[in-house]
Amino acid sequence: MGDFAHAIVGWQKTHGRHNLPWQTKPNQATDPYAIWVSEIMLQQTQVTAVIGYYAKFMARFPTIAALANANQDDVLQSWSGLGYYSRARNMHASAQQIVDNFAGEFPQDFDAILSLPGIGQSTAAAISTFAFNKPMPILDGNVKRVFARHFLVEGWPSTPKIQAQLWQIAARENPLKEAQAYTQGLMDLGATLCTRSKPKCDLCPVLNTCQAHALGKTKSLPTPKPRKRLPEKNTVMQVLICGNEVLLEKRPNSGIWGGLWSLPEAANLLENAEILPKLSHSFTHFKLHIQVQKIAILKPLSIAAEFAISPNHVWLPINDAIGAAIPTPVRKILLGLLLK
Repeated sequence: MGDFAHAIVGWQKTHGRHNLPWQTKPNQATDPYAIWVSEIMLQQTQVTAVIGYYAKFMARFPTIAALANANQDDVLQSWSGLGYYSRARNMHASAQQIVDNFAGEFPQDFDAILSLPGIGQSTAAAISTFAFNKPMPILDGNVKRVFARHFLVEGWPSTPKIQAQLWQIAARENPLKEAQAYTQGLMDLGATLCTRSKPKCDLCPVLNTCQAHALGKTKSLPTPKPRKRLPEKNTVMQVLICGNEVLLEKRPNSGIWGGLWSLPEAANLLENAEILPKLSHSFTHFKLHIQVQKIAILKPLSIAAEFAISPNHVWLPINDAIGAAIPTPVRKILLGLLLK
């Protein structure tokens, strides 16, 4: 074991995180299903946000079979608010593949894990290491930051050249022994000390060998993504109200909010509609401005009858709609109706 790995392992055992739900729940610390769920939830999402969702998700879908047999709407409803909904759809599809192709048992072969929808190289490596004690190098966002600073890797980490350089470091430093503590230690170090802003360098177990710290470059690494102004898009959402019910429309599986229930969209505002406050919502690649219009209709007008028989539309009481698998901005709109 190299000096870097040795320092990380020793620090993790004493100062690392040991009380996260997927580490302490009975039978979940080494359960590949529980580890898989936690790793997918932690992609692009902070631990504090994940903890509550993880507990509810595991209670609702305690096994791979339970997830595979669930309705996609139920899976998305349990994920609603976590964002990046393709993660939930991919997990659902992966669970079905595991039932069909692996007799319901999470595969132990690395290539088989990697073949599952939504599982990339780093996530597959984390599952292999934690669940099956098969040491594999990882490279999630936190680990990229640790490596970029400690080994002075300059350049935006998502470019192929820098990505390859970081993977070389990950493979070189990955120990064959104590791999679980080392892998968890890297994650913990990036999440708690070697943070994006205001890193706690004085507490770092590898401070003495950190090249960025020695050269005063901690703040400038990792090299940030070249700044681009986010494109802006506009849409009109219609809140169709019949009594206490609101109309929801199922979105296609592809595109933003894929597979979720949302409000119908229109090209233009209707003249007689009540205009509600505008909302803005930022995605990774663009910013969406939503103009909201409320339209009160009476059953059995043709619009109500037409949508009532469509499989992609449903009338729900507003309270039920708020608890459905809907995007966060739509939930804000419906909550606003209740507060009026």
